[in-house]
Amino acid sequence: MRMADLDTVQLHWHEDGPADGPAVVFANSLGTDLRLWDKVVPLLPKGLRLIRFDKRGHGLSSCPDAPYTMDDLVADTEALLDQIGVRDCVFVGLSIGGMIGQALAARRPDLVRALVLSNTAAKMGDAAMWQSRVSAIRADGIESVADAILDRWFGPDFRNTDEASLWRTLLTRTPVEGYVGCCQAIAGTDLRPTTAKLQLPTLGIAGSADGASPPDLVQDTTSLIPGARFRVISGAGHLPCVEKPDEYAGLLAEFLKETC
Repeated sequence: MRMADLDTVQLHWHEDGPADGPAVVFANSLGTDLRLWDKVVPLLPKGLRLIRFDKRGHGLSSCPDAPYTMDDLVADTEALLDQIGVRDCVFVGLSIGGMIGQALAARRPDLVRALVLSNTAAKMGDAAMWQSRVSAIRADGIESVADAILDRWFGPDFRNTDEASLWRTLLTRTPVEGYVGCCQAIAGTDLRPTTAKLQLPTLGIAGSADGASPPDLVQDTTSLIPGARFRVISGAGHLPCVEKPDEYAGLLAEFLKETC
């Protein structure tokens, strides 16, 4: 277990592979922690430095009071990578993690050589939608919205499994301040102008049954970046790395072999 003590937050992070290998950094979705990638990491090519972390308010990282901004989340990530000596990485971001990746690549091109934009977009939802979710959670807790979130997270086949119930437990144990703060960060973010200026290898991944970031939304963002490619995992929801890790890892491994 490692903790990076940054100026305004402490971030829990984990590393697999050799410290001198090409770096691949993973950023998680809202309501999950770095275990999101547990099934995928063992399936990736050997020799890579695979770094995962819990963003503020999630997992074992500290939880400052809300609200947060996207700039806060990007600054946290930037400070972490600077502290642990990461440069020129492939950044794999899922959902809000993909928004962090887009903004980080625009802000610090020396840190990011290539992007994987998984189940994400340059703009996700609108302020009214996010405020409605925040109000519900403030009033009745994450438990009150958990089933609706899982319906977006997973395709119908996976949704009724015992494993899906474990992810529900993880979701409902997320600190309210952390979850709400990240909702507020997403609500205030539109990355389309800066993402359209990116020029780096990019892979977009979507799940055909994703109720949070449907394939068209992911493709619209991916298409802003010249030369980017786009793939859809059939039957998967918002977390295809959990539902279909073999297929997900296959797409990712192919991209990493080209870019690392």
